[in-house]
Amino acid sequence: MTDKVVVLGTCGQEDEAGQLARLLIDRRLAACVNIVPRVRSVYRWNDAVESAEEWLLLIKSSRPLFEQLRTALEDAHSYKVPEVLALSVVDGAGPYLDWLQVNLQEGPAAG
Repeated sequence: MTDKVVVLGTCGQEDEAGQLARLLIDRRLAACVNIVPRVRSVYRWNDAVESAEEWLLLIKSSRPLFEQLRTALEDAHSYKVPEVLALSVVDGAGPYLDWLQVNLQEGPAAG
């Protein structure tokens, strides 16, 4: 088991997805954010079933940074209740895990 996580998030606009991704990268709360365009979400909101086109964020980070990442997303997000779910990374390719570490806040300075 590693201390790395993949955090799932969604937003309703492409420009917001880019802004959130850049915010997390700039603050070194994420090493990489993939933006998957135009996923269809079906969910219950205010006792009604809703459907919306969203942009999925796949955020690569670490467990020690999760609370800062969560707070940054919640503060910057346009949704009243944004999706912020951390999934544990059980294992991964050594060079990629090393690259993640170097590019996160707690890692050594990137060279």
